[in-house]
Amino acid sequence: MILTRLFCDVDDFCQTFIPEWEKTLIETGERKRKKQQRCISCSEIITLIVYYHQTGYQTFKWFYQRYLLKHLIKYFPKVPSYNRFIELIRDILVPLTAFMQSRCGQSKGIAFVDSTPLCVCKNIRIPRHKTFKQEAQRGKSSTGWFYGFKLHIIADDCGEILSFSITKGNVDDRKPVPKLAKNLIGKLFGDRGYISKKLTELLATDDVELITTLKKNMKPKVIAAFDALLLRKRSIIETINDQLKNIFQLEHSRHRSLTNYMINIVACLVAYSYQDKKPELNLRREDLLPLL
Repeated sequence: MILTRLFCDVDDFCQTFIPEWEKTLIETGERKRKKQQRCISCSEIITLIVYYHQTGYQTFKWFYQRYLLKHLIKYFPKVPSYNRFIELIRDILVPLTAFMQSRCGQSKGIAFVDSTPLCVCKNIRIPRHKTFKQEAQRGKSSTGWFYGFKLHIIADDCGEILSFSITKGNVDDRKPVPKLAKNLIGKLFGDRGYISKKLTELLATDDVELITTLKKNMKPKVIAAFDALLLRKRSIIETINDQLKNIFQLEHSRHRSLTNYMINIVACLVAYSYQDKKPELNLRREDLLPLL
């Protein structure tokens, strides 16, 4: 049932999006060899990539060879070999990202922002790392130094992802916030890493109130009791990051190309969006609605 629903959603989206997207592609004028028609559609590729994150397998190769070719072959009778499938994956980055954006929730007045490091290798192996040598950067999080990228997420009190962004590891957490909060309304809660007078004023022009925790050397600030309570519940977005890494295989060091790495991250977010029970604060109860 989960696989059928997933494929129907993906296929309906791709039938509308891909023809319009292909119209916007710019041709260089060079003559190209005519590509052989695929034996598997973009909808099927996206479905399998997302479904892999829902099965709990640690590696995609094991999922493909030990599960897909044995138990799902009746649903996907024309799947190619594993190596050929990996070659086809690179073509679905844009449709997959657009599909995830369509899965993002709508702002309901309360949102939480946070970033999580995505290590591409252990620190001791940084000098020998070659796959992301031109893209990955060193950064520092609350748990120490790392080498790789950052995933920035804004989520609401119901556990729905509202927007997301992927940056290099050395990018300041505050930099992508204005773009992430473009369609937000109400209040945005973050940790002390988002303290910025300039950012607060910039978000205020879009009617978004940024509320953060304070550093130890800062003077106490008077805020509403309900806002103080929500600041203490900011850990909900950390729970989301924890589930993405430990349940949906968001972070691992086996990638061999940047495109497949980005596809893995976005597919992980799509798989999370289909989770039936997400972390939530239960603020939408009838007895709490007057406070909202």
